[in-house]
Amino acid sequence: MLIYGINPVAEAIKAGRVREIRVAERADERLQRLLDEAAHRGVRVRRVSRDVLDSESRRGAHQGVVADVERPAEVTLADLATGAGEPALIVVLDEVEDPQNVGAILRTVDAAGATGVVRQTRRAAALDGAAAKASAGAVNYVRVADVVNIARSLEELKKAGVWTLGLDAEAEMPYYEWDLTLPTAVVVGAEGHGLRRLVRERCDQVVSIPMLGHVGSLNVSAATAIVLYEAVRQRRSRSRGRPRS
Repeated sequence: MLIYGINPVAEAIKAGRVREIRVAERADERLQRLLDEAAHRGVRVRRVSRDVLDSESRRGAHQGVVADVERPAEVTLADLATGAGEPALIVVLDEVEDPQNVGAILRTVDAAGATGVVRQTRRAAALDGAAAKASAGAVNYVRVADVVNIARSLEELKKAGVWTLGLDAEAEMPYYEWDLTLPTAVVVGAEGHGLRRLVRERCDQVVSIPMLGHVGSLNVSAATAIVLYEAVRQRRSRSRGRPRS
């Protein structure tokens, strides 16, 4: 698995996942700090030309460094449903294929302290390259369960006690009316067509984000961030003994 960019590679080194990094000559303090950390942790470093990095990153913004990293340990739906002392807060990606969106969602999942992500093995963005860079290194920490069928996975989550909450611009209930202190899986669909019909029907509830301006919807990563941080707000209010508002 190959990733590129200073932040993603630096975080992968900290997480102990890097096998080798390849760098091109570049006068950059951030890159030098990365190389110092790699040396400290015994990571192999090879000097190559920028042409090699351009080719390996498919001309992505590699910032002078690419890395071979170990794939993360396998995660199951049961692992995510169990949580880690807190009610599960999971994001389910229904055919979200844009690597920039996937990376941004991973970054928010990590920032919000959510449990993890569920994604389908086909019609899903790979978690290397552009997605890893967009995640700013969060790909190294967020637990991701790969599944064959999203609709069936929602049923499994429900059996495990997790409520499934679909995000759809046409839904009548606003997202903040749902009790996000409950174990919840937030289900988001791809740009354009949104949730597939069968996936939408499997959700316990479908909610929307009120749009007060001229455009009809938000980018999927922005919408996911709004709902996750509403969950953070509700859970903090509940833990402090204040009624949810």
